[in-house]
Amino acid sequence: MKKLSAVVLATTVFSLSSLAKTNVEAAVHHPNLNSTLWYQTSAEFRANSLQSYKMATLQLPALLTDTSQTALLTQTSNYQQLPAAVIVDIDETILDNSATAASDVKRGFVGFDAVQWNDWVLAGKAPAVPGAVAFLNKASELGIKVLFISNRECKASASAACPQKDATIHNLKAVGVKDVSSELVWLKGEQPDWTSEKESRRLKAQQQYRVIMLAGDDFGDFLPNVKKDITPAQRFSLVDKYQDYWGSRWIMLANPTYGSWETILQAPKTQYLRDVKQ
Repeated sequence: MKKLSAVVLATTVFSLSSLAKTNVEAAVHHPNLNSTLWYQTSAEFRANSLQSYKMATLQLPALLTDTSQTALLTQTSNYQQLPAAVIVDIDETILDNSATAASDVKRGFVGFDAVQWNDWVLAGKAPAVPGAVAFLNKASELGIKVLFISNRECKASASAACPQKDATIHNLKAVGVKDVSSELVWLKGEQPDWTSEKESRRLKAQQQYRVIMLAGDDFGDFLPNVKKDITPAQRFSLVDKYQDYWGSRWIMLANPTYGSWETILQAPKTQYLRDVKQ
């Protein structure tokens, strides 16, 4: 019996060791490993984020005073008298969800795990992106409303119409955001036309506010129709076309872990690489 127990124990240890080795190997070769490490460990990411929000904060007084200023290309008339607001994305703009990417890397999962993501949102434990909370609270201090337009998706439960919204508000308050309420958080799916394309929510915002700034980590946080059926060159052209907005009314946060920058690319993605021979 002792020999049998020893054999079982040795087999179990070997199996666990093999599994651990397999997980390590999967992580090492995971396509999102370096991007996630950069987001979580690099001084460059932290400095870039702090720099972006410092730049944004410095713009606020002038944008607030000059009532001709708006960050929305569609806001062209009868807006000067409206109260000022900024629109911010949430994920990888205000809240850091890189823990979910790290979990995917460690277990070798590639793709979007909707169950893990929903559990993470409901847990409300995401830390803040560096500089984000100070920026939001400064805007509120100046009397500027902050609208949170996010593609976190509402999914009704037995006890709540949108538990994801309740959890998100709790999370934002937990990291120190002072002015956040249900009326200021607009999630995907709350209204029939609130899809992953955020333009309908921006159009709603411009009816109530003079939107003086946009902040996000995806090109779609600033412009419509840029997340599919478009080439990198066409997106570059749009960036250049509106270059006067960047750093003043439009604030882009860095996110190499996911986004429309990747989903627009056609297979094989290596075709987009420019090597030394080019």
